Amino acid sequence: MRNRTKMLILIGLAVAAMLLYVFYELNGNYSYAFPRRLIKVVAMALTGIAIAYSTVVFQTITHNRILTPSVMGLDALYMMVQTIIYYFFGSMSIFVINAHYNFLLAVSAMVVFALIFYRVLFKEGKRPIYFLLLVGMIVGTFLGSVTTFFQVLIDPNEFLSLQSKMFASFNNVNSDLVWLAGLVIVGTFIYGWRHMSQLDVMSLGRDTAINLGVPYDKLVQRMLILSSILIAVSTALVGPITFFGLIVANLSYQFFKTYKHSVLIAGSCVMSIVALVGGQWVVERIFNFDTTLSVIINFVGGVYFIYLLLKESRSAG
Repeated sequence: MRNRTKMLILIGLAVAAMLLYVFYELNGNYSYAFPRRLIKVVAMALTGIAIAYSTVVFQTITHNRILTPSVMGLDALYMMVQTIIYYFFGSMSIFVINAHYNFLLAVSAMVVFALIFYRVLFKEGKRPIYFLLLVGMIVGTFLGSVTTFFQVLIDPNEFLSLQSKMFASFNNVNSDLVWLAGLVIVGTFIYGWRHMSQLDVMSLGRDTAINLGVPYDKLVQRMLILSSILIAVSTALVGPITFFGLIVANLSYQFFKTYKHSVLIAGSCVMSIVALVGGQWVVERIFNFDTTLSVIINFVGGVYFIYLLLKESRSAG
């Protein structure tokens, strides 16, 4: 089957999943239910596109298909920011009640963290990408420890309110935040799309890419910052989804069998829409909200991650 045919099938599944979610058992309630369902579908689509795109780009940069941008500690930083807000200001603070302030504060903290992080590490000449990953994992562990420390000290009633920030949720998405996040994601996506051909060359390795005229080090910095912005926006919009990017990115590699990033990224984005919208429909209509979509994704993603590790170890042996 040609890649174009595969893409059309995925697009058809994505459209079917969105139509099913929006119109299933609507019962003519267009004034109340329809706009709320539509906003949730848009939020899921934007989140899926941001996570899928950033994960494929990140794996191309690191030349490793079992890594995701979460190893840089952005998810841990998001939880630390939310925990500190609740600890020092309380659940009735304007930074909690006003979704715009909370969103902008979380995104700003993660983007500034990424900019400082990359600037410091790349300041003294060229450093291997695995050094960056190692520092990122250490920083993420440290931020997680700080978060746990404040959560132990926080008031139990405040902690109950904070728990809603620990898991990704599409049930209470603010429509204004969706459009704001959409502008950032679409703008970043358009900028990154211009570098698709360079990413194809970058996947051949650093030395080969430099010999073919690709500004490798500058492109790595730009793509890392771009991935950080997308992960920051998607995390601040709905919450952390740890393994989702790992799943859709590797499924795209297996399904399309090509080196072209324009196909791989587009395919992973459409797959993410199918997974999020279809998964949320299953959570609401079959499980009756007894679980959350992020729990299912993290469970499936964890199992898939172990499978990838075993597969890599067997191929290396």
